[in-house]
Amino acid sequence: MTKQKAIVVYVLFSIGWIIVTDLLMELFHLEHFTKIIVSMGKGGIFVVLSAVFLYQMLKKTEQLRKTVEEEQQLSTLINSMPDFVCFKDHKGRWLRVNDFGRKLYHLEDVDYFGKTDLDLGEIVPFFKETFEHCVKTDEEAWEKREMTRAEESFMTPSGEIKTFDVIKVPLFGECGERKGILTIGRDITQQKLAETLLLKKEKLSVLGELAAGIAHEIRNPLTSIKGFMQVMRETKTTNDWYIGIVLNELERIDQIVSELLVLAKPQSQCYKPFPLSDAINYVVHLIIHEATLNNVDISIDGDASDALIYGDKNQIIQVFINIMKNAIEAMPKGGRLHVRAWKTEDRVHVSLADTGIGISQERLAKIGEPFFTLKEKGMGLGLTTSMKIIQEHKGTFEIESELGKGTTVYLSLPMYKQAEEADR
Repeated sequence: MTKQKAIVVYVLFSIGWIIVTDLLMELFHLEHFTKIIVSMGKGGIFVVLSAVFLYQMLKKTEQLRKTVEEEQQLSTLINSMPDFVCFKDHKGRWLRVNDFGRKLYHLEDVDYFGKTDLDLGEIVPFFKETFEHCVKTDEEAWEKREMTRAEESFMTPSGEIKTFDVIKVPLFGECGERKGILTIGRDITQQKLAETLLLKKEKLSVLGELAAGIAHEIRNPLTSIKGFMQVMRETKTTNDWYIGIVLNELERIDQIVSELLVLAKPQSQCYKPFPLSDAINYVVHLIIHEATLNNVDISIDGDASDALIYGDKNQIIQVFINIMKNAIEAMPKGGRLHVRAWKTEDRVHVSLADTGIGISQERLAKIGEPFFTLKEKGMGLGLTTSMKIIQEHKGTFEIESELGKGTTVYLSLPMYKQAEEADR
């Protein structure tokens, strides 16, 4: 009940009370003394009722004051947050957004209340595509009926690409009907840039170590080329057989360098189906030079040569490089690295077991944490990166190890099915 209505009811009740009680007193022709007592009684009742009414009014006023204060505190808290916070109703209409959100979408001078994302897309055309994407992700959260979390990127009018960690919480009533949706977006642009730089440094570190083994491998064909060229210079004759060997050795050098450049140049993320065995064989072929130098024997077996997975082949290659390099480094006196792949009903599994020095349980618990490393010059990002890549490919990554007996890494990835392509 509003203040105005409460006052009107009180005034009407007071007038009605006075008129009705006076008429009743006249109607019953009360004696003078009795009339005085009755008047005092009705006055007392009126005072009591007025006091109750006043108490309720004060109580409601106090509650209203506390509610307003709490709302102001909540509003101040939300507006002071360096995150995007937005409340929408069951139809996706904006009810409240904090100052960060209004500034982000250039809505400072826009009356957003009651408008949908599509309406705001017409008002601020630059963000039309972004708002349309919000409609889609809101609907996905409604359908899942649970909190969703994803990274979303879009360009601002200044030309900067912003990346947000977006959480959407759909709200439902007691009967399961839609009530509203809460969206919280944390700006992780700088975090992503820092992560990219760190991963680039980690990759360069890996390339530097691989280069040592590859340089050794290149020296062999160079020695052959140099020898045959010296023979031809001394004999002053051109031998077709010698020339053929020289060309073959040059082609071999070109192949080794090309393999290194594939890792060195930046690769855009590209998800498509490919045989997992291709990635394994590629990495084994690439890292065999370093394994030979360290007296490490690499063996491969299994029945998953035809198993397809859907993902980024370059990223999966990076995972196997990190794991196999760690295995080789864990066997400074030589040893054996056994790679096995097998299939189950809908997944392909890979185990990579070495006979190295192993890892203590205390250190094993920290494996995968950023910047935690067992290497003297390591950055502690190799396994962190690998775990994240496998997670993004909807797979699992597990490590088992025992001091003095070696370490085994278990990977599991969903197999690609032709029917999935139609759903993507």
